[in-house]
Amino acid sequence: MLEVEDKTPLPKSDEPATEALAFRDEEGELNPEFLAAAADAIEASEADRLQQLVEGFHESELGDLLEALEPDQRPRLIELLGRSFDFAALTEVDEAVREEILEELETSTVAEGVRDLDSDDAVTILESLPEEEKAEVLEQLPAIERVALQRSLDYPEDSAGRRMQTEFIAVPPFWTVGQTIDFMRETADLPETFYEIFVIDPAGHLLGAVALDRLLRSKRPVTIQEIMDDEPDRVKATEHQEEVARLFERYNLVSAAVVDEAGRLVGAILVDDIVDVLEEEADADIKQLGGVKSDEELSDTVLYTQRSRFPWLFANMCTAFLAAGVIRVFEESLERMVALAILMPIVASMGGNAGTQTMTVAVRALATRELGRANAWRIIRREAAVGILNGLVFAVILGTVASVWFQSPQIGLVIGLALISVLLFAALGGIFVPLTLNRFGVDPAVSSGPFVTSITDIVGFFSFLGIATVWFRL
Repeated sequence: MLEVEDKTPLPKSDEPATEALAFRDEEGELNPEFLAAAADAIEASEADRLQQLVEGFHESELGDLLEALEPDQRPRLIELLGRSFDFAALTEVDEAVREEILEELETSTVAEGVRDLDSDDAVTILESLPEEEKAEVLEQLPAIERVALQRSLDYPEDSAGRRMQTEFIAVPPFWTVGQTIDFMRETADLPETFYEIFVIDPAGHLLGAVALDRLLRSKRPVTIQEIMDDEPDRVKATEHQEEVARLFERYNLVSAAVVDEAGRLVGAILVDDIVDVLEEEADADIKQLGGVKSDEELSDTVLYTQRSRFPWLFANMCTAFLAAGVIRVFEESLERMVALAILMPIVASMGGNAGTQTMTVAVRALATRELGRANAWRIIRREAAVGILNGLVFAVILGTVASVWFQSPQIGLVIGLALISVLLFAALGGIFVPLTLNRFGVDPAVSSGPFVTSITDIVGFFSFLGIATVWFRL
């Protein structure tokens, strides 16, 4: 375990200035020369040189540097920077990297680091700790901060309560604009960022909100009640973060009040937190569509990554046997006509790609609530029409190529009919599978892939080989 000491050196006029190195290159990637210089400073324990290299860094840049360093160098960087290290940088790294770093730090160091953070950033760090260490860190914080952070941690994971910041400004309705402005000018511990003033009653229930621009445009004698919005944007602390993000997106919000079940104001959630939510949800959907766990990161170990990917590969292998079974049924036709075996991969590939295209659009539309019962049949008809149209176009193209290639117009006709069939069923499978899974409460992003792949393979092989068998027997 490493305990951070303040090793920031006093400036010395006779020391040569560290050569300025750009953090990123012209393409926006992390500059290898900068990374090498930072790594050398860490290995040599040159705190002053490292301090000069990262001076003025934003928390996100410091997070990028942490991820790029070797695992053993990350806690050393924090140790060398001492109290000048911004712990908000730990919220910018992969969860696996954050957990590795926190394992190497003393609880007193973590407690000191989170003390100056906004509550939402502090919660992100604390929830990465084991329960025992989390309790130790909380015990070292002031009582007021400890209670606020514990309340946030008690809310469900991925809820608004976990994302909110507990620092906000709330005033009674009878205060005047002048009183409110003077209060904000004279109070030292205001939130670092805020966009509106909340109005509460003596019991803490949310009554309204006043946007800062409206507050500053109002005369000083005017009461807050006269200018407040009686129906402020609010979300429940237990509401899922994805639903909150959708609310922000739909109404172009920059902030919203967070209330408990009794309607008492417990925090505020800001648009910067929602941007992170949208990125996380999109990242999870993309990974799950590819049969990858939503929490898989580039920093994960080889064994963890292998274990996380194995189940879906195994499921795909099992469903592939169904497609192989279909091919076995037409074994006699394949033996008689080698051209069928040569053309089969084309049919399977076209069907798989068409199904994946439709599935991707459908899953994303379900996630954003753009697809539902009200418009499901219209979208189904559209996808079916697209499938038929693409089938006709590619039937002409591949039918012509196959006819010339094998000197057989019959082969061209067979593959053309098969493509029309498979692209139609691929489009229907790509939308029906996600809709059906969603109807039964199963996340379509997680489960659609293997089902759609199986449907397109089975239908593709059956269509192509079945049409060929019937045609050549006539």
